[in-house]
Amino acid sequence: MNVVAERAILVALTLKGEHIPLDDRFAELCALTESAGGNVVGHLTQRRRLPSGRTYVGSGKVKQLRNLADSTDASIIIFDHDLTPSQIRNLELATERKIIDRSELILDIFSSRAATTEAKLQVEIAQLEYTYPRLREMWDHLGQVTGGAPVGIGTRGPGEQQIEIDRRLVQRRLKQLRRELDEIQQRSVREVSKRNRDHFTIGLVGYTNAGKSTLFNALTAGGVRAHHQLFETLSTRIERWELGGGTGAMLSDTVGFIRRLPHHLIASFRSTLEETVHCQLLLIVVDAADPNALTQLETVEETLSEIGAKNQPRILVMNKIDKFQDASERLIWVSRYPEAVQISAVTKDGIDELTDEVRLLVIGPVREIVLSLPSKSSKAIDFVEKRTVVMSRDWEDDRSLYRIKIGLRQLKQVLSREKDLLIDGQPASEALDQLWSSSPL
Repeated sequence: MNVVAERAILVALTLKGEHIPLDDRFAELCALTESAGGNVVGHLTQRRRLPSGRTYVGSGKVKQLRNLADSTDASIIIFDHDLTPSQIRNLELATERKIIDRSELILDIFSSRAATTEAKLQVEIAQLEYTYPRLREMWDHLGQVTGGAPVGIGTRGPGEQQIEIDRRLVQRRLKQLRRELDEIQQRSVREVSKRNRDHFTIGLVGYTNAGKSTLFNALTAGGVRAHHQLFETLSTRIERWELGGGTGAMLSDTVGFIRRLPHHLIASFRSTLEETVHCQLLLIVVDAADPNALTQLETVEETLSEIGAKNQPRILVMNKIDKFQDASERLIWVSRYPEAVQISAVTKDGIDELTDEVRLLVIGPVREIVLSLPSKSSKAIDFVEKRTVVMSRDWEDDRSLYRIKIGLRQLKQVLSREKDLLIDGQPASEALDQLWSSSPL
């Protein structure tokens, strides 16, 4: 089915205390509108201390908005703010155009992107929660439905107002959706717990459209759809990332963050976002070529804090360096974030450096040791042979002796397979204290 793109006018106010430049806000709102299928044909702005209670913008701006819509043949007006139901109604009456606020626009995008059952349930819940308090303004008639009608049992009273019926239907639907979503999420919790026991887990997080899905494809065999659109990924995708030397990790690609993400969506997608909390390492991906990269990074850090992802190690990944015009732009980021890894997920520049850094974190601090373990311990020996640097092998009675280079986390994995270990001739617990005393266990 072909859908005709609606011609849209964007509106943003600068209110007291706001510090994000209007150009940046319009750029993001324009990207959101285009992601929803709109065609931006005009902008309108106003500086006010507080918004108008009746129409958000002042009465003079409302007239300008009507004239601008007429002259550009716009069919929709989109505000970079959350409006009350009465403000939407008053603006629609004054402009004779459809009025959409920021939350409704993002909800619409999420609705069009939702592909999995879980994502569809989460979006519908968020939409209903957005709609519920607005039902009164959606009905300009509150007449009785059944009052006075000569019909059967249960309809002979004064009747119900349509809004009461609608509210009851919404509440009933919400209850059903939450029950279905809870069943899916309980399975997800069990899967996350098992994955963290069996694997090292890494989460890709970042502002929407920072290039996370493209990077996910570059690091794994996931084949995730990656397009230059906001909120292209709504569901968590997980694949194994081979780090070399037999070492691997499970990499997760989740929904992107955005400034002022509607609280209905945060609540509905909390379980999806909270999967990030359980990852053992976070890769924070930033579009380094975006003029708003610093503001976007602040939004990501605030969102991570809000969902409780505060304690994991983090690696800052500056993506899209292929879009820099000259080397000086890279130097600016190096001076500001010297610890960040600079990459291009498209050209693969910097991918090896990122992989090496992650591998060091996954295996832990490396030491050279002589490991003694029972020769019958096949699982532990297989791990040592495949995932560590073996320098020599020897056998003594019923024990196998390996001189190896091994990371702390790798050694803990060996211990989970075989407790009867000697490290440099000492019991494992004593040797760990001596060799890795300065490293976190």
